[in-house]
Amino acid sequence: MKQAIIALGSNLEQPERQLQAALDKLAAQPQIEVRAVSSFYRTAPVGYAEQPDFVNAVALLATDLLASELLALLQSIEAAAGRVRTFRNAPRTLDLDIIDYAGQTLAAPDLQLPHPRAHQRGFVMIPLAEIAPQHLLPGQTATAAELAAALGNEGVQRIGAGG
Repeated sequence: MKQAIIALGSNLEQPERQLQAALDKLAAQPQIEVRAVSSFYRTAPVGYAEQPDFVNAVALLATDLLASELLALLQSIEAAAGRVRTFRNAPRTLDLDIIDYAGQTLAAPDLQLPHPRAHQRGFVMIPLAEIAPQHLLPGQTATAAELAAALGNEGVQRIGAGG
C-alpha cells in the first residue's frame, strides 16, 4: 500500500459534518485504510475573504489506488457532498486535495504532486504537523513541523478532535 496525505476543507452546510462524512466514506473504501486524522481547525479563508471561515483537517491514508484513481474517488465524494466549482477560492461544501502521494512528483493537467501550494498554507501544514511532524513533502527540505512553525498559526485555530 502507498501512503497518501489528503487535505479536507469545508465552509458550507455544517463544515464539521461534511469533513466527518468524507472521512467515513474514505474509511469505507476497501482499498483505503485511514491511518491518522488531525484535529479539526477553524481557518480564515484564503484568496476570497467574503465568505465564512473554513474547517480544515488532514488525513494520512494507506491505499492500493493509483493517484489518478484516488483523485477520481475524492472528486466523486466532493460531488456527492454538493461541491460546485464556481470560481477559485470560492465557498464550498467540501474540498478534498491530495497533498502527497507516496512521495511522487507529477505535473499532469488534472493533478500536481505534491500539491503545489501546500507548503505555503498553515491550514494544511499545521494539521499535517500534528499527525506527521517529520513528514517531508517532495521538494522541501523542512519537515511538516518546521514548515508549520515558520508559517505560524495566525488565522488557524484548533477546534477539536477529528475523525
